[in-house]
Amino acid sequence: MDFLDKLNPQQRAAVTAGNGPILVVAGPGSGKTRVLTQRIAYLIAEEGVRPWQILAVTFTNKAAKEMQERVRKLLPGQATEGIMLGTFHSICARILRREADHLPIQSNFVIFDTDDQERIVKNVIRELNINEKLYRPASVHAAISRAKNELIDADHYPITNYRDEVVKRVYAEYQKRLIASNAVDFDDILLYTARLLTENPSVRDKYAQRFRHVLVDEFQDTNLAQYALVKELASHHKNIFCVGDPDQSVYAWRGADWRNVQRFEQDFPDAQVILLEQNYRSRQNILDAAMGVINRAKHRRRKQLFTDRGAGEKIFFYEAPDDYAEASFVVDTIAQLVASRQFEPGECAVMYRTNAMSRLIEEAFLQARLPYRLVGAQRFYGRREVKDIIAFLRLIHNPADEASLDRVINVPPRGIGDKTLTTLHLVARQNGLQPGEVLLDLARGSASPYWSSFTGRAVLSLADFGGMLANWRVAAQSLTVPELFDRIVRNLNYKEYIDDESEEGEDRWENVLELKRLAEEYATRTLDEFLENIALVSDQDTITEGNVPTLLTLHAAKGLEFGAVFIIGLDDGIIPHSRSFDEPEQMEEERRLFYVGITRAKDKLYLVRAIQRGGRGSFEETYPSRFLDDIPADLLVGKTRTGRGLKGSAPETHWRSHRTQDKPAPVRDALYRAGTRVRHPVWGEGMVLDSRLQDEDEIVDVVFDSVGIKRLSASLANLKIIEKR
Repeated sequence: MDFLDKLNPQQRAAVTAGNGPILVVAGPGSGKTRVLTQRIAYLIAEEGVRPWQILAVTFTNKAAKEMQERVRKLLPGQATEGIMLGTFHSICARILRREADHLPIQSNFVIFDTDDQERIVKNVIRELNINEKLYRPASVHAAISRAKNELIDADHYPITNYRDEVVKRVYAEYQKRLIASNAVDFDDILLYTARLLTENPSVRDKYAQRFRHVLVDEFQDTNLAQYALVKELASHHKNIFCVGDPDQSVYAWRGADWRNVQRFEQDFPDAQVILLEQNYRSRQNILDAAMGVINRAKHRRRKQLFTDRGAGEKIFFYEAPDDYAEASFVVDTIAQLVASRQFEPGECAVMYRTNAMSRLIEEAFLQARLPYRLVGAQRFYGRREVKDIIAFLRLIHNPADEASLDRVINVPPRGIGDKTLTTLHLVARQNGLQPGEVLLDLARGSASPYWSSFTGRAVLSLADFGGMLANWRVAAQSLTVPELFDRIVRNLNYKEYIDDESEEGEDRWENVLELKRLAEEYATRTLDEFLENIALVSDQDTITEGNVPTLLTLHAAKGLEFGAVFIIGLDDGIIPHSRSFDEPEQMEEERRLFYVGITRAKDKLYLVRAIQRGGRGSFEETYPSRFLDDIPADLLVGKTRTGRGLKGSAPETHWRSHRTQDKPAPVRDALYRAGTRVRHPVWGEGMVLDSRLQDEDEIVDVVFDSVGIKRLSASLANLKIIEKR
């Protein structure tokens, strides 16, 4: 048991803890994987537990494989085969196949992937004559998935409005079709297993008696169904060992519920709680900044992270004049860090809140002719929605572009299937034309010589699209690039098509808006120039694997670590995201997300924001992230917009958005209250969400009917009150 000698006191207490329920609250970089694997090894080597009596649950197959290998190395020569170690879904699928006699499906069931699931939902919606535009398949499927994660079946789906009633009808039919196909979806795997164990005591007892010890990794990321599962599996011996950190719970949109940690303590009041607070990753200044942020979170168990790695350098804060300067600063700084041999390229990472923010960073790397690696998403110009809009623009510019035509001829769906598209190509070849030329001619209606080559329904759809394309081509002669962009998106109802109100749908729409911001820069230039620029920067050959800087979202960064970390976009509305402004639970998760980002840094941390965003020529003033106020000022070094050094400032930092013009007249009393209706000279009417006095001014959050949420300075915004609360 030499491996115990290398553990710190808290880790050793966790590994060697006796029987009963145990909760290990493991701070970032505190060695939780080591604790889990050594706990398994300790149970086998010291407690005499047989491998097959141990159940260990992780969230990825990779993590499960690594744990298996580590246990083997810790116990050379000892039998370690038989441990049931895997993901929730893999373990539950194994149980379901063994216990299929208790289920409405057979043991050879198939598992439908996301595309299969959404296709069934879409068919059900159509067959029930439900308006697909009002009840998008992806959105309805997401509601069904959430219900299953909370152990709610179709019969018990709660109805509070008409939409719930529609979802319940679709849910019931969807489930019937899965069973008829002898299939399950990912959520069923958990739901069926949880019900199997709760409703069949003999089955539950068989597994609960077999598994003397149940160990769970990343416990803060479990949903209600997963919590119910581990609780049932540990119901006999009560030896449940959960490792996690509620402060790192950032996947609520996937169904994760950090409150499972609280449920654990309520359900097992005699549980041992062990804190892992020693960090082996980061310098103390980075940890102190992280604690400054997370200590403001509510309903959490406080812990104090510490390290033996020393204080390290102070955190560098940079306030760029605009988002282009923000990207340039990041790339230039990485180049300097690498040139001075402080870090290898692969030790540097750039993190951001949404995928759309990668565009300017990617372009800055390309302009500097430096390679990079994008994690967790396609490159900006490779994303479906971005490629769609570019294809429409290319087709307007050049109707002979077959690739673009084939891509978007049925986007959004307009009843033009593969057979019709094949016929279009055939007719074009027979007449020595390009398909786009035939399409434009069909816009003339039955006068077109190609009209009779298609069936009635198909030719009408082709003619409609051809007419729309013809109108766009005429409009392109007088409209600017951004005006043409808006016309296309509006005519297609593209927002309704791409944004299904899920987190992913909102991200897709943000990507479209980011492309629009690029288009704004070409308001005085040609469509040809716009398309040429995009073609040059979207070269897929620029992506390089290996020792290169990493670009990734804060969500994708969880579990990773880097020598130097740049967190960009530290503006209110980005971090935290604007959709969290009126949702306290979401705001708490945004805080945890920022905490996760900070704690990825080992030696250097850069916090970066832009004073203005939105594209050259159409800037929008931003406000610093409210989370920046929580970082002690004596941990920071850098420059604000005015060039004022942050070093040595007051302990409580208030981040101000200084303007180049004269200081506005002070506002001494709040004029606006939540619920007040106001009018803005540009954005029209809106409602005040929040207002507070700050730096002798009043900062007002307003949700406008036209553009959504904006944060404004009352002394400069020229707001007119039209209805007081």
